[in-house]
This record gives sequence, structure tokens and C-alpha cells, in this order.
Amino acid sequence: KDKMVDPSFAMFWANDVPKYVSEDGKAQVTCWFGDYFLNENENGNGDGDGDGEDEKKRNSPPENSWANDPSNDVAVLRLIIQPGGSLVLPPSKVKNVNRSLYLVEGYDHGVKVGEEIVQEKVVLEMDPSKEVTISVQDDASGAVEFLMLQGKPIDEPVAQHGPFVMNTWAEISQAFDDYGETKFGGWPWPSDEMVFPQEKGRFALLDGVETFPTGEESTDDGEGDDDDEKKTDENVCEAGGDSDDNKK
Repeated sequence: KDKMVDPSFAMFWANDVPKYVSEDGKAQVTCWFGDYFLNENENGNGDGDGDGEDEKKRNSPPENSWANDPSNDVAVLRLIIQPGGSLVLPPSKVKNVNRSLYLVEGYDHGVKVGEEIVQEKVVLEMDPSKEVTISVQDDASGAVEFLMLQGKPIDEPVAQHGPFVMNTWAEISQAFDDYGETKFGGWPWPSDEMVFPQEKGRFALLDGVETFPTGEESTDDGEGDDDDEKKTDENVCEAGGDSDDNKK
């Protein structure tokens, strides 16, 4: 229902993404999005006394994103468990959501998900109404990595072509027309292959406002010539750098 709204994005810089670490240090959760593992005592990010101090907040998606409605209970979590570690995945906060658990790395080490031993790369469709314990045996040769995706189904017709996903083929055609006319909001630079000077660092530009990762500031005075107004692979204007830097 919100596919035709004005284009937007939210920048999730790596050092601003909430992370949970278990007390023994053997389990870690990167909370790219979702109200999970944000203020557990063990991670040192929340004191658990409910006073709101030092609490980690979930990332904020664009206003019209499906994830912006808490009733959709969207979550994107990266789970890393070291040998001898375990993690309890809590039940979903609302009913009628889908939860998929992707075993990305370390499947040959033998990992226990609930009562099941998993030893191959697999996607597990979980019962989100129940908590489940994920554990890695002590003698495993390395860490195990999962990606958990969760959310209430949109439950609308799907039409897909190229990078566009809409409800109808008429909307697909409109999407191509819109992209050809405005590049979904307009590309603010004169070239499609813009490269910026290294001293500018990583940044994002939205509605004419530049933002930078916490603790990083541009040293560029903005007075370089046209040849300097270019972008290297290390300085991507929207989502360069650390693999935890994600655009939504």
C-alpha cells in the first residue's frame, strides 16, 4: 500500500548498530533491525533498571517502511556463536509472523537448534511463538553464524521484474517510468560514477543533509575541482565500508 510514496532510505552505520554480547562472550547478536536483544544486562548497554539511561534503541527505518509499524514485528538479526556458547532466541512479540533462520557459516561444526542437530547449510522455518536455544558444542572447530529474518507477511499480490517488486504489472511499468524520469528522487551529482576525495570519508546524503558515522567527520573543505569530486570504492556515498553498514 505504500509502494508509491516518495523514495527514502535510512543509513545504518556499523558503529551505531546495536549489538548484544553474552556474559561469557561466546554469543553475539547484531541487531540490524528489531526489538530484540537491545537492553539485556549482559551486553553492558543497558542497566536493566528501567530508568532509560544507556539504553540501546532499535534502528529507525524510513517512515513508510513495512518495518516501521511495530505490529509487523520485523527483525533482522545476525547471530554468531562460538564453540561452547549458546543463545536463547526469544518468541516473537506478536502473532502470525514468519521467522526464518539461515545457517550461513559453520554448519559443518555441528550446531544444535532446539532438539535438532544441524550439519548442513540450511534455512529453518521456525515456530516464532516458542523460544529456542541454539548451542555449539565445545569441540567445534569454529564459530557458527546465522541470519534471522522475521516479519508479518504483507499478504499482497506480487509482480516482479528486474530490481522492482510491486503488486501489479501496471505498477512495474510505472516504476520503470519513474526511475527513468527521476532516478527515484534524483541523483544529486552530475555523474553516475561520482568519486570523492579520500579525505571526505564515508557519508550519506538525504534531503540535502550529509551524515557521517559516529566519531567520523569529513576533512574535505568542499573546494576541490571537478576531477576531485569523485568516489572511490572505499568511500561509497550511501553504504561504503564495514559489512555491518547497511542501507534500508
